[in-house]
Amino acid sequence: MNTFFSDLQKNLQTLKKLLPSEDILTYAFQTQDGTECALVYADGMVNKELLGTLIAKPLAALSLKKQGDRVALSEDIIEETARFPELKIKQSFDEALPEILDGNTLLLIDTLACGFIVGAKLLPVRAVIEPPTDIAVKGPREGFIEDVKTNMSLVRKRLKTPDLRFQTLRVGKRSDTAVAVCWLEGTSNSKIKDEIVKKIQAIDIDNIPDSSYIAAFLSPRKHSVFRAVGTTEKPDIFTAKIAEGRVGILVDGSPIALTVPFILTEDFQSSEDYFISPFMATIFRAMRLVGLFVSIFLPAFYVSAQLFKMQILPLGLMLTIASGVRELPLSPAMEMFVVLLLLEFLKEASIRMPKYVGMSLSVVGALVLGETAVSAGFLSTPAIIVVALSGICLYTVPDFVETGSILRWAFLLTAGALGPFGIVLLSAFLLAELVSSDSFGAPLLAPFSPLIRRDLRDSFVKYDMETLSKRPVFLQSKNKTRLNVKGKKSEKGEEKQ
Repeated sequence: MNTFFSDLQKNLQTLKKLLPSEDILTYAFQTQDGTECALVYADGMVNKELLGTLIAKPLAALSLKKQGDRVALSEDIIEETARFPELKIKQSFDEALPEILDGNTLLLIDTLACGFIVGAKLLPVRAVIEPPTDIAVKGPREGFIEDVKTNMSLVRKRLKTPDLRFQTLRVGKRSDTAVAVCWLEGTSNSKIKDEIVKKIQAIDIDNIPDSSYIAAFLSPRKHSVFRAVGTTEKPDIFTAKIAEGRVGILVDGSPIALTVPFILTEDFQSSEDYFISPFMATIFRAMRLVGLFVSIFLPAFYVSAQLFKMQILPLGLMLTIASGVRELPLSPAMEMFVVLLLLEFLKEASIRMPKYVGMSLSVVGALVLGETAVSAGFLSTPAIIVVALSGICLYTVPDFVETGSILRWAFLLTAGALGPFGIVLLSAFLLAELVSSDSFGAPLLAPFSPLIRRDLRDSFVKYDMETLSKRPVFLQSKNKTRLNVKGKKSEKGEEKQ
């Protein structure tokens, strides 16, 4: 371990060798008695005004002469003189370097073989605004940002309890990214928390630019199309999941927080479901479920019906489709493949283009390409309608778009090759995959497989709050009660669930 020298110039020379970058600056000054001092910091990452007011000015006015005798400079005197609440003593360069690179300031004093870390960060961060990917009509509109400290404060603001705990880990050999594991002591399962911490500490990588990197290392099945880690950009959703007994993960530099364990039904739930009537929330969840099935299976059933089982369609619809595809140069499977590919191209182009140009491109491109292709006899009108309906329905479940797109392609290719039998076979395979998958001990298909009757009250249906007095069983929380309903007896058999 490279410890500090008692000579200030030696310390500065060593720091210059260890941190040769031009943005590492040094501000030198003297106390009233002539003792040399220096502040070492990364330019653009510190509050210089705060350093001058609370550190440089008090030390510059420091006099160690009392009644004619010179008092020996000590660490206690520096701590008393510097009017800064966040001041830590470091004994070596190895301890000080990460602090400087993290945005803190190193204070060095001649004759003292130690350094003082001043927590005067002023990092560039954006304002706390509503996340663009999770717009809410009702409910809180705050969203996480890229600063982990700000995100931790947003969580603490909503859970004002001493049971809320954070454990900060450093990940990335080059980035040294702060990763905060968050849980409620006495509510969250300690085994899950310990497993998450162990997996994060085992990550050996150069750089962690986003929380998706952490999610990839936490996933038990690396090649599954179904994710095992939940994501959210809203503090209210994050804290609600923490209060249920989950463990949360905040990553510095990412506005997306992670939650585990994760189950599939979470994708069909929205924060607004808890601010409207249970009846409407149930209807909306049913619409999302139907929309997802339509988006995944409709193109496959359309192709399968044309190639193998035309008679499964109503007679009028069958005649309409037959007249529309009679003179097409492409087979039904190839036609659907081309239309889906055009939809993906339009979606990708509209995302990458500037905002207003992208909106025009998606609308005009869809109208012009669709109308021209139909007029030229290259594509049929039913195929375009099917793909358009599939694309719209897929976005009723935004968190499932990536997985839904993959499944839609898989079912389309299977239907084109094997017909209805292929659709049933692939469905059985995916169902077996879901039944056998879990997220940190929680079955991915819970509460349906295994069947947990009490947890069904907040799955695809939504009961009133009084009925949801117990935390979900699949989370295996230590504290099972989250709502005490006075005068209401526990339901029969509830404790056995």
